[in-house]
Amino acid sequence: MGGSCSSTAATSAPSSQAHNNTAEANRPSNGINVLHPHSNPTPHKPPPPSSSSAPIGRVLGRPMEDVRSSYVFGRELGRGQFGVTYLVTHRTTREQFACKSIATRKLVNRDDIEDIRREVQIMHHLTGHRNIVELKAAYEDRHSVNLIMELCAGGELFDRIIAKGHYSERAAANLCRQIVTVVHNCHSMGVMHRDLKPENFLFLSKDENSPLKATDFGLSVFFKPGDVFKDLVGSAYYVAPEVLRRSYGPEADIWSAGIILYILLSGVPPFWAENEQGIFDAILRGRIDFSSDPWPSISSSAKDLVKKMLRADAKERLSAVEVLNHPWMREDGASDKPLDIAVLSRMKQFRAMNKLKKVALKVIAESLSEEEIIGLKEMFKSMDTDNSGTVTFEELKAGLPKLGTKLSESEVRQLMEAADVDGNGTIDYIEFITATMHMNRMEREDHLYKAFEYFDKDKSGYITMEELESALKKYNMGDEKTIKEIIAEVDTDHDGRINYDEFAAMMRKGNPDLNVNRRRK
Repeated sequence: MGGSCSSTAATSAPSSQAHNNTAEANRPSNGINVLHPHSNPTPHKPPPPSSSSAPIGRVLGRPMEDVRSSYVFGRELGRGQFGVTYLVTHRTTREQFACKSIATRKLVNRDDIEDIRREVQIMHHLTGHRNIVELKAAYEDRHSVNLIMELCAGGELFDRIIAKGHYSERAAANLCRQIVTVVHNCHSMGVMHRDLKPENFLFLSKDENSPLKATDFGLSVFFKPGDVFKDLVGSAYYVAPEVLRRSYGPEADIWSAGIILYILLSGVPPFWAENEQGIFDAILRGRIDFSSDPWPSISSSAKDLVKKMLRADAKERLSAVEVLNHPWMREDGASDKPLDIAVLSRMKQFRAMNKLKKVALKVIAESLSEEEIIGLKEMFKSMDTDNSGTVTFEELKAGLPKLGTKLSESEVRQLMEAADVDGNGTIDYIEFITATMHMNRMEREDHLYKAFEYFDKDKSGYITMEELESALKKYNMGDEKTIKEIIAEVDTDHDGRINYDEFAAMMRKGNPDLNVNRRRK
């Protein structure tokens, strides 16, 4: 039931035994040894990041780094077409991660290199979603590209289906909701997964109620509304009819999720044959069996949802939001409040920050690598319809609905004013990245240090009132009231200035993910 088809699955995913890793108690945070904000009463200032004269890697396009200087490699966890996944332990924090190690000698042509580069870009772009495996870091040396990822101890959804046969409707709805939430997040962020199948969903832990995590973005692509794709990719049982006809868009992901739902409820795929071509023929014929066991005992509402996710005409298929709002998905008390798209959630979070934090984030945004922000860059370009390099209020108002969100004019104006750090009435590229990047970018000590250093002009280890005023004046924020409010909020030892620990604590404050990770250490 779960095999990838030889001609269509070009994925670099590790095999099914690749994912039995670590328990939630050891869930990785950032892999960097960071002091707790209040662990040291004296001001702590880390050494500046060392500049590297290392050769540039041909895949990631940045200086090569030896992953083994930071991580100890343990046993092999699984292997795929290009890569081997290992259990690794961070040398300083002793936290465990999964490392997908891709041999660069196997990347023989330009397309192979582009695929790996795009996988890294997309994982950075989707970071922070509770149902997506987190990419912690990417390294390249002379022999391999190494992707350090969150560990999942619970194994694959595929293996649990085999063990169970099929799920109850309530359990299937819970799993389907998580899968389609991933699809909604991907599509609102301009990403099509293209290889959704039970092997590519992992359980965080062995617990019965463990959250699901989507993995393997090796076939994923960025898309804009209206784009049509022609390449035949995916896995035989899950591939949509329009993919076989080589003319498709993001609706193909909904089809794949519908196939998974059918399997969750019945234990078998709806389209089956002895060989790949036979499976394809069955998909194109489109006859779905709802008469065999256990379908007679499954609710009409569940069958209605499956049918609407597996409509042969992609235009008639439900969207991810429509699936999540289907009555069957909500019957067990799930909330029907509208989903915020990720970019909107991030902009709202940014809006609530103090001005010091906003400017500090702008400094961090300016130092991010291309691979970390390429997806947000594409989103900015799609909103910047006149290619001026800035987004106006009208462009933001027109662009947000295309990402799948409805906002009132006053809400759009509030977001606009929040993201417009320099107050000139438009959002430039760096301002957009600043307001929409995921806050885990602040986990890196070198990012925090660079931002602190931007304000601490005299390198004293403190940000004084004068330095704060000077830095904020550049952005028309340096009025006396603002300065006093910031100092009062951040200066916890009440000495009238901000040391590095106070600054780092302020940057992490209000960031649930970062705070949880630090408490777990």
